[in-house]
Amino acid sequence: MTSETGFNPALYDRFPTREPRPEGELEALKKAWEAPRGLARLTTVNNNFIGFYYILTAFAFFVAAGILALVMRVQLAAPLAGIVPQETYNQVFTMHGTVMMFLFAVPAVEAMAVMLLPQLLAARDLPFPRLSAYAYWAYLVGGVVFFCSIFVGLAPDGGWFMYPPLTSMTYSPGMNADFWLLGIGFIEISAIAGAIEIIVGVMRTRPPGMTLARMPLLVWAFLIFAVMIVVAFPAVILCTLLLEVERAFNWPFFDPTRGGDPLLWQHLFWFFGHPEVYIIFLPAAGMISAMIVAIARKPLVGHELVVMAMLATGFISFGVWAHHMFTVGMPRLTTGFFSAASMTVSLPAGIQVFAWIATLAIGKIRASVPALFVIGGIVIFVMGGLTGVMVAMVPFDFQAHDSYFIVAHLHYVLMGGMVFPLFGAFYYWTPMVSRNALSERAGRWAFWLMFAGLHITFLPMHLTGLMGLPRRVASYLPDRGFDALNLVSTVGAFILAAGVLVFVIDATRRLRPSQEDSAGNIYGGGTLEWLPGGLYSTRSIPVVRSREPLWDDPDLSDDVEQGRYFLPGTVTGLRETLITSPLRAEPQYVQVMPGPSVWPLLGAVFTAGFFLLLTMQAYTAGFVSGVLAVGSILRWVWDTDRPPSKENADVGAGIMLPTYMAGGTGHSRWAIVILLVVMGMIFLLAMFAHVFLFGISPEWWTVAPPPAGSLAWALAPIAVAAAAAWWAPRQIARNQKGSSAGAAALIALAALALAGAEAWDVWTWWSAGLRPTVSAQGATIFGMLALHGQNVAIGLVMALFLGARAIAGDLPPGRQSNLVEVIGLFLLYVAAGGAAAAILPRALGAAL
Repeated sequence: MTSETGFNPALYDRFPTREPRPEGELEALKKAWEAPRGLARLTTVNNNFIGFYYILTAFAFFVAAGILALVMRVQLAAPLAGIVPQETYNQVFTMHGTVMMFLFAVPAVEAMAVMLLPQLLAARDLPFPRLSAYAYWAYLVGGVVFFCSIFVGLAPDGGWFMYPPLTSMTYSPGMNADFWLLGIGFIEISAIAGAIEIIVGVMRTRPPGMTLARMPLLVWAFLIFAVMIVVAFPAVILCTLLLEVERAFNWPFFDPTRGGDPLLWQHLFWFFGHPEVYIIFLPAAGMISAMIVAIARKPLVGHELVVMAMLATGFISFGVWAHHMFTVGMPRLTTGFFSAASMTVSLPAGIQVFAWIATLAIGKIRASVPALFVIGGIVIFVMGGLTGVMVAMVPFDFQAHDSYFIVAHLHYVLMGGMVFPLFGAFYYWTPMVSRNALSERAGRWAFWLMFAGLHITFLPMHLTGLMGLPRRVASYLPDRGFDALNLVSTVGAFILAAGVLVFVIDATRRLRPSQEDSAGNIYGGGTLEWLPGGLYSTRSIPVVRSREPLWDDPDLSDDVEQGRYFLPGTVTGLRETLITSPLRAEPQYVQVMPGPSVWPLLGAVFTAGFFLLLTMQAYTAGFVSGVLAVGSILRWVWDTDRPPSKENADVGAGIMLPTYMAGGTGHSRWAIVILLVVMGMIFLLAMFAHVFLFGISPEWWTVAPPPAGSLAWALAPIAVAAAAAWWAPRQIARNQKGSSAGAAALIALAALALAGAEAWDVWTWWSAGLRPTVSAQGATIFGMLALHGQNVAIGLVMALFLGARAIAGDLPPGRQSNLVEVIGLFLLYVAAGGAAAAILPRALGAAL
């Protein structure tokens, strides 16, 4: 097999080296990765801090949402109870579901990825540490303000799914729904930022020799999880944006009296909402696989099959969203397809479960708290999966839909498939980051209380649901058979809460964060996160030759700690990590990483302020906050993409690698391509909305499209923009005088041409008599143009930024610039979006 990059794998034989390391090398490495102190710690971008903060915040939201659940259970413990008013109860159940799904479940597994991935990959950090910091602070600020809305009576009350027309301005005239729409849309942007970091980190910072076949299952799970976020979360961003625009500006996307359709919301929301269940489950399944290997002291049975099963789960999950919509009156062929897909998606999950059982069967199980949570979680998840197959049957779903049977099913799946594995992970990986492990005795109490409490709470709900108790009701009549079952569920909820409380007390007593003096690998794991290290994660980056390298090479930990592998120090005096090729993980170059900065924090705070001030209709203050957010982000980016003075460096054993890389090899291109996939999904779904509403009601077409000649006038400047954006990176790579200024000029030309095309297209539709408030035709067309216009505005800001860098002399010619390439790729995408926005509505008009 030939090398992927031209690197000679035989060079791996030079490791581990045996020469003594230079004096002072380790001290220089520690100094480069030294953490800020005092209040300046808020500027840290290191994953060891950001990941820990992330986990604490997500768990705090879990506890808060659990308290809301207890309020609901007290309300339902007896018939006709009046603990809270109906309006407050609606807010409580909406916030419970929203916080659990949006502020706990996804952020918690993303937090685990930020915390664990650099250790699992023996990397110094993820490739964009400031992006991780921005994502965390945005999540924290936005999440706290959103949750606090319940204390002032402004919490949303339309359910965690916020179906229109219930959430339209007609039926929800206050700001409650706006807090959900803008708050959740903003929080999902934070999740997408984290997903970009995870994908690039997995694909480009693996240690040498860690091919895809040797990648731990947990890393596979994090990768698939992040890819699913990139594909699914744009749907919820778009639907929240459309509904907020309808509420604020009266554009009728979901108003059937003007050509809209409430089912459009359901299609968009559940295209995100059902894959989200598997987005949550797959990382937890990866954690189970990692813990089971350590518990059984055996490699996982069917490793390759489990990887294929996770990939299949991720793929199939995007074809089952409409099983939430069986009762809306879809055609039989459609319901049959989604019913079959809903049953099919259980098959790869079953493969994973059987692999876990087989591994436990052939191994010698070590009794421990992680083992309890893993085995208990599998039992609970299988029970939830069985009821999931039941509700995949259309006739049964008609019976159980919107009843407490669905509540029971959902909680069995999520508690067994995510919460119990996560608690097991807390016990398993705490020794990696704390001086003390958590108490085994307290952990057993926590497990059995949680395990018993879950069954006592949710098992009776299957019966109350089948007996006819609808979900989301604040009370019920006596003598209907619900009284005793609801009381039992309430008692069970408090038992479950007691188990969580035991865990909280134990963690408060014993958790003492420390990177250099941790409790260590007390459960005997075989993967790289158990290597000794500090804030720099690992002293040197090892060569990986198996899936459990710590088991197969007992000397690996000592060799890594002694600096006998790649990058044992700092070759530039700054923070660095090793970038490897995506398939075979062959070393390509050294990435110089940014250090602590206040700008990601300020950017996140001002971005959150922009969305929240708009929610409160403080438009002037919101605009100012938005400008400050853009300014903070630009100031943050200004410091990036500066090649170090040392072009090549010895990364160990005499192997020389460059310290800067642009073009297709550079990790920056990976990040911008993933971002463009996100933006492309948003735009594709906006096009779907236009086509969907056209197909439902073609008579909505109230205005004929502009003359055919107007399309040519729209496409001509787009073609000019695409050509200029394509040529700009090639211009700066020419080692000639003025090439930097030429590249900046080409980018400016592209941005201005796109702005001109956008203005022309808006003017032609407006001149044709189309208005966004009159019909869904106008709303969807101007919606696509608005999305495109937003991208054009970003392109203009990028062009101004690049021009400023060129004037300041920070755009040296002679070597390809990541900054110019990223902006050029973005403008090429904007050009493609502009062409689609111009062609699609005219093509549909011509079809009529």
